[in-house]
Amino acid sequence: MSTVNHDIRIIGGQWKRTRLRVLDMPGLRPTPDRVRETLFNWLGQDLTGWRCLDAFAGTGALGLEAASRGAAEVLWVEPNKALAAQLQKTVTPLRPAADPAPRLQVQLGDGVQALTSARGLDLVFLDPPFDGPWFEPALRAAQAAVREGGWVYLEAPRAWAESELAALGLSLRRHLKAGQVHAHLLQRSKT
Repeated sequence: MSTVNHDIRIIGGQWKRTRLRVLDMPGLRPTPDRVRETLFNWLGQDLTGWRCLDAFAGTGALGLEAASRGAAEVLWVEPNKALAAQLQKTVTPLRPAADPAPRLQVQLGDGVQALTSARGLDLVFLDPPFDGPWFEPALRAAQAAVREGGWVYLEAPRAWAESELAALGLSLRRHLKAGQVHAHLLQRSKT
């Protein structure tokens, strides 16, 4: 049974400084504060009205940062029951009481599968386990799920070449290497 190992915090928006409990689980890599701060500097701090999907949610930090900055809808998809349950405990008290719509929703399941049925998203977060075959299927599904000009954030163990991304209908806008992680901000190419 996993135990709570440590906390991370939301770094910006209305829930700035809110602590998030992180389970001690093999392969779980919460996106570091510095990388999240850089990502939201790239995107802008105001995501009012945006529709987002965090396809490999883990701690949920990326989607929580988006919601804290005004995203209208955030869906977190996580296949691990313990992580999904912990994320639900985190998200539930943050839901707006006056809004009956499931603006913030946690779903137990497969992130790539969830992306295949999503359309018109403004932003997709992809931070899959580094030792699996999810990168290309997730990028293909994310490209189809975001609106034209929409954004895909990718964390990977290597830098993705612009030619690889172009073949998937995505353009590299920003890249950052932090330790062993390559952070990419991608945009759906305009047709």
